Amino acid sequence: MRLILMSATLNANLFSNYFGGAPMIHIPGFTYPVRAHFLEDILEITGYKLTSFNQIDDYGQEKMWKTQRQLTPRKRKNQITTLVEEALTKSNFENYSSRVHDSLTCWTPDCTGFNLIEAVLCHICRKERPGAVLVFMTGWEDISCLRDQVKAHPLLGDPNRVLLLTCHGSMATSEQKLIFEKSPPNVRKIVLATNMAEASITINDIVFVVDCGKAKETTYDALNNTPCLIPSWISQASARQRKGRAGRVQPGECYHLYPRCVYEAFAEYQLPELLRTPLNSLCLQIKSLQVGSIGDFLSAALQPPEPLAVQNAVEFLKMIGALDEDENLTHLGKFLSVLPVDPKLGKMLIMGAIFRCFDPVLTIVAGLSVRDPFLLPQDKKDLAGTAKSRFSAKDYSDHMALVRAYEGWKDAEREGSAYEYCWRNFLSVQTLQAIHSLRKQFTYILKDAGLLDTDGATNNRSSHNQSLVRAVICSGLFPGIASLVHRETSMSFKTMDDGQVFLYANSVNARYQTIPYPWLVFGEKVKVNTVFIRDSTGVSDSILILFGGSLDNGATAGHLKMLEGYIEFFMDQNLAECYVKLKQELDELLHKKLQDPSMDIYKEGKYLMHAVQELVSGDQCEGRFVFGRESKKPRGESIDNNDRFTKDGTNPKSLLQTLLMRAGHSPPKYKTKHLKTNEFRALVEFKGMQFVGKPKRNKTLAEKDAAIEALAWLTNTSENHHHVEDDKSPLDVTDSMLKLLGKRRRSKRRPG
Repeated sequence: MRLILMSATLNANLFSNYFGGAPMIHIPGFTYPVRAHFLEDILEITGYKLTSFNQIDDYGQEKMWKTQRQLTPRKRKNQITTLVEEALTKSNFENYSSRVHDSLTCWTPDCTGFNLIEAVLCHICRKERPGAVLVFMTGWEDISCLRDQVKAHPLLGDPNRVLLLTCHGSMATSEQKLIFEKSPPNVRKIVLATNMAEASITINDIVFVVDCGKAKETTYDALNNTPCLIPSWISQASARQRKGRAGRVQPGECYHLYPRCVYEAFAEYQLPELLRTPLNSLCLQIKSLQVGSIGDFLSAALQPPEPLAVQNAVEFLKMIGALDEDENLTHLGKFLSVLPVDPKLGKMLIMGAIFRCFDPVLTIVAGLSVRDPFLLPQDKKDLAGTAKSRFSAKDYSDHMALVRAYEGWKDAEREGSAYEYCWRNFLSVQTLQAIHSLRKQFTYILKDAGLLDTDGATNNRSSHNQSLVRAVICSGLFPGIASLVHRETSMSFKTMDDGQVFLYANSVNARYQTIPYPWLVFGEKVKVNTVFIRDSTGVSDSILILFGGSLDNGATAGHLKMLEGYIEFFMDQNLAECYVKLKQELDELLHKKLQDPSMDIYKEGKYLMHAVQELVSGDQCEGRFVFGRESKKPRGESIDNNDRFTKDGTNPKSLLQTLLMRAGHSPPKYKTKHLKTNEFRALVEFKGMQFVGKPKRNKTLAEKDAAIEALAWLTNTSENHHHVEDDKSPLDVTDSMLKLLGKRRRSKRRPG
């Protein structure tokens, strides 16, 4: 067998040495000559002067934080930043004017340089020969902000002289096609694009390339187990590719917006994907090939990944049940290894087949395996967001919105109005067709594996049960779990690894003021400047307990823990034992099913399956078991409630509101009185009860102290009760909260 590895940006020497000195063949591609101008040349040619002010990129009022971030010095410098600074220090630029020297001394490498790009584009439009311009930017935010700035320019914003276009992966294909069309006579075409224009497409009339020298690249932070999507310097190979875009059909010019010495400090080739992405799928494939230990196999790679990244992947596969403690494939792992998707999505698909809610889960998995079908045009963001929200039907789930969008498209296709449907709802026809194709592929694989019944109706007997579909989503996406904390006027979300996280702006859950679920499960998180989670679905306590990870008993009776204690549940002891037993029996039943796919679990475990479905459907998402977060204090031991409820920076008012809203009540109300001692005393009232705080120096502190008194009663740590009802503190840690829940349910039943 003769194997030829071929690429325009391949490090051929590295591969040749790895394969014992394999022969190399260099085939020169034909391109027209392209003249390169680096920053020092650009400053000399254009006469533009860099200052500390004109390099700051203006991201507008909405993204003011991004503009300000450019002014704050980096805490830690990565290797390439250090190399860039060293290269600048060593270079003297002796052949350039003093004006260029002054500019280079205040050049800011961390900025993209919108104003400099504008100056270069003006120079090209005024003084250079005809031809289109391709500008390489880092991402959609930079493209849209630069586009707005350029449109406001008297020359560049004149549609009779300049045709301004954008090219980005999230745009509709019909919009992307415009970049290939020739511009009218005497109108210069300018295309603002990401690195997708670097190698995958060729625009024939490009004569000029403007290269900012950066690209958004996915890297993997093994320490925090988080993929990061941040702008970073490109490699020399990528810079050559960008330059080559100008010489495909005629001689061209390339303007690199960084000095030549910085280009020479770039890495020669891009870091391989093996070193910058999570290894979950790869490790599963290695086990299915039966080549021994995962760590040993990967250590022999051309450029081995970090041991911590391998360890994270192995631990994840053990957590989802794909590997056993000895790192061998389980029955679930064997099924997952034949599915061409991420292991967590594969698990969701298998669980959807087992629980007979296959169709919606199939759509979700296919949708998460391709790009997002919901388009987000920059000039119609609000309309597109509203269109997506219509599909959510107030069920707090991006995944269910995807299911409804796909089903609506199938209905429209049967009626012959598919294109109109997509246009009206800002949906990508091509992506929906890709989802349809993947659905067929996954169905064939699961039928071959014996996990699907030949009768389609049987496989979807429970597809109408949305709570069960949520449970299956949770089983696949776990441990991607965020807790939801209600503040006075907003919500915040926290994960175990990252602390506070944010929702992407196009998530349906980002548009709600309150979400009644205590938890959100999510499939992907990405660190940009902070950590964002993409698609999410609200789930109840019962779903998380039964379909999440392994449960452990806590310090006291009725206390259950998950994810090494990050997630805690407090409940009646008998109820806790019931949940633990149910989960054990459910796990055993699923294990038997995976051992013998022909087994009918609805016959084998009829009452168990009925009980599980009743529990996940009946849980009204109150989050009733998620409060306290600490066991009851030992008798005789004094605890300062102020420390107890504020030691981790938690606002007691926010915590109290979260607990009450999870129990289905209205937010608490505060009344503050100005005392003669020039201090303030606050009273908090909810559900007919009042709690009075101690005198404090201002209203805010007084309200917080009243909230602390109420929290102390709810979690039974109060030594002095100030509430109006003469009620002794019960012994059980959950009784006060359950009493509130009970009152609400009784009051609901009265009118009926």
